Amino acid sequence: MKRTKVVVIGGGTGTFVALSGLKKYPNLDLSVIVSMMDDGGSNRVIRDEFGYLPTSDIRQCLIALSSKDTDQTLRKLFNYRYNAGTGISGMTFGNLFMAALTDIYKGDQDKAIEETCKILHVQGKVIPVTFDKTHLVAKYENKKEILGEHNIDEPDQKQGQYRILNIDTLPKAALNPKATIAIQEADIIVLGPGDLYTSVLCNLVVGDLSQRIKKSKAKKVFVINLMTKFGQTNNFKASDFVHEVEKYLGQDVVDYYIINNSIEYPPNLLEKYGEEASIPVINNLDEIKNRKFKVLKENVVSNKVYEKQKSDILARSLIRHDSDKLAKVIASLT
Repeated sequence: MKRTKVVVIGGGTGTFVALSGLKKYPNLDLSVIVSMMDDGGSNRVIRDEFGYLPTSDIRQCLIALSSKDTDQTLRKLFNYRYNAGTGISGMTFGNLFMAALTDIYKGDQDKAIEETCKILHVQGKVIPVTFDKTHLVAKYENKKEILGEHNIDEPDQKQGQYRILNIDTLPKAALNPKATIAIQEADIIVLGPGDLYTSVLCNLVVGDLSQRIKKSKAKKVFVINLMTKFGQTNNFKASDFVHEVEKYLGQDVVDYYIINNSIEYPPNLLEKYGEEASIPVINNLDEIKNRKFKVLKENVVSNKVYEKQKSDILARSLIRHDSDKLAKVIASLT
């Protein structure tokens, strides 16, 4: 049986959710191209003190794609976040493990990822978008530029009110050759879900990835977020996501947009999101004319409410996509 090659592009929790569901389909051959610009939380330590590229998004992808035969204690260990200890509080075991393994292999992070894949019995390929040490930079409508993924992801109250006009890397980063091969061989390319600029679109400004996606004959899918996010997608409707994607990929490149059609969220959660100036994304895609894309309106929201670990200092989403529901929609395109 010929397996369908699916490439997921992103980073963070959204990509973890998508991969967790997709790996349950034996007819899918999975690869994930992962953002390497995170510089907040434990990744700041990995970058500044170890001198390596960030590993949190890589770690989440490894766990998501780990086999059902993988020791569950090992999975828990890789997700474990220290809540005490000078210098390691807030760090994850998985990040420290991969830093140690990179040391063992004399700074070769690609080899460290490869060996970690073996240890976790990973089903698929985990591909860093670049191995160049680079940072994300965003230009805003007030003409200000902000350097650093974490600063863009969690801006101050004043700057966060302005829209991002465009993003780039500083310095320029070269695309990982393995990512090039994955895109060339792909049958389906999935972008998102995840923070629009800092998890998804940031990959498209690395090397010539956007051009390679444009040229690919694969079906291109974009998963629209469930909620807006202060500082990135303030008051965004679904059409705003489309317009931003088109800045980097052009019109009529994405074939399908997946959007949730169930927005009956618990009032207490909406109130909590409201305190952070976040609201459910409204589907107004019918307002966009002269486009060829198809809209897949499905109930893809999880019924589970997520809580972050107490030692985790970063902002995390409480309302998330359901991994099985989302994977079912993507798998239906094969």
